[in-house]
Amino acid sequence: MSRAQDLRQTIEDEIVEGRLALGARLDEVQLAARFGVSRTPIREALLQLAVSGLVETKPRRGTIVSSPEPHNLVAMFETMAEIEAACGRLAARRLGPSDRDALEAALAACAAASDDCEAYYAENYVFHGLIYRASRNAFLAEQALTLHRRLAPYRRLQLRVRQRLPQSLAEHRAIVEAILVGDDALAADRLRSHVLVQGDRFADLVAGLRAPDAA
Repeated sequence: MSRAQDLRQTIEDEIVEGRLALGARLDEVQLAARFGVSRTPIREALLQLAVSGLVETKPRRGTIVSSPEPHNLVAMFETMAEIEAACGRLAARRLGPSDRDALEAALAACAAASDDCEAYYAENYVFHGLIYRASRNAFLAEQALTLHRRLAPYRRLQLRVRQRLPQSLAEHRAIVEAILVGDDALAADRLRSHVLVQGDRFADLVAGLRAPDAA
């Protein structure tokens, strides 16, 4: 892995994990000093992140952590919902014994972390990744994981909404139930509903984007 790729991964992880806030400015000089490198690998890393959509360049502001307009955010969540539905459908058809054990363990880990937003998000990431893997479609799983990471800052914000953690856990249980009994249509429907951001949930998410420090 080149230095630029290594830096891209580090900065991406900080965005996904919420250590770099939505809308935060990414100054090349400051980043170069922080990582002890020249501006060239920093510039290359930011260009790679721009291709993935995690950062964008704004007039008079430079490079910032992306904070998309509400209609674009809706479009991304709609796409994510359909991709996850496809993963769930295939997982229900193709689930192996090791997948079953891993999925049940991931659900238990989510339950154990359900009183801590950040801990729950970490287990949630594992939970969804296991469903992608259980689809037995490597290309689909790769696309799902890429978009999941792209939406990670917003999925994390959702979990801060009042009562969202217990609701999310209940949805996880229903998803696992459908996958384990092999009901592919039900698994797809439950994952689609789980990921879609609608009504009050979307209003709360947009409010969090406008005032991230208060979320």
